[in-house]
Amino acid sequence: MSTSASDYSACTLCPRRCGADRRTGVGYCGMGAVPTAAKASLHKWEEPCIAYKNGAGTVFFTGCSLHCVYCQNNVISRELHGAQTSSDSLADIFLRLQEQGADNIELVTPTHFLPDIIDALEKVKPKLNVPVVYNTGGYELTETIRLLDGLVDVYLPDIKYFSPELSARYSNAPDYFDHASAAVEEMIRQVGDLCYNDEGGLLKGTVIRHLVLPNCRHDSIKIMEWIAEHTTSEQVLVSIMNQYTPFGFIPDSFPELKRRVTKMEYNSVVRRASELGLNGFTQEKSSADAQYVPDFDLSGIK
Repeated sequence: MSTSASDYSACTLCPRRCGADRRTGVGYCGMGAVPTAAKASLHKWEEPCIAYKNGAGTVFFTGCSLHCVYCQNNVISRELHGAQTSSDSLADIFLRLQEQGADNIELVTPTHFLPDIIDALEKVKPKLNVPVVYNTGGYELTETIRLLDGLVDVYLPDIKYFSPELSARYSNAPDYFDHASAAVEEMIRQVGDLCYNDEGGLLKGTVIRHLVLPNCRHDSIKIMEWIAEHTTSEQVLVSIMNQYTPFGFIPDSFPELKRRVTKMEYNSVVRRASELGLNGFTQEKSSADAQYVPDFDLSGIK
């Protein structure tokens, strides 16, 4: 895949298909044609199979195509904090993280910079002896995900919503589930069944994340039911997250989001997942704390 600036003209990398010429302006994601990131470091707060020893070698990219009203990474998704880099610099960052002992190279919200990321991965993939993890909010085009076939080893997508009403209200994306569910099926097709190393680290496979939101447990249960119907326990792990934190920037027009998830709400989703035979991870209530949000200090980028 060519990585010239023309790849960012009339941009259609994500389902927004905003058509922006990102060489001279910005897309819906808020970003132009130069890859920008806010942090590259070892991150120990991922699922046990992702950060199992020294931590995931995580690169947090700036910008986002979703702009969820409750985003815990608001500093980089909306405020666009970050430093510009290049495909060559990204390749160097990946190798440096591996030298630091990273369990993998984890790319967080990367799709809007995919031309440069593919270029970087193609340069370093033969030199990497750890998996490449693709961490995405799930709002993806299947044709874009197909471009990563052979470059990504582990997919870490969200499925945030089942209801188009919820996804429209919180992420201005009524078509979210249609795209996310199709993208997840393509991810599973690419990487196949779950495969681990001797230390319990995931080498291949898909981990679907779902953040339980206030007043949304019935929607969460529908997602669990879809996963059970369309995937197998050999292919997928499910991470049911309890870390929703009502930050102060949430607009007053979303009063239902200004509280934490109750024990009943979270446990009802976990219970249904268990009834369905889903395997994976749950979180303690203590995870709903701002201390678990990374400090986007540009470390590892500049």
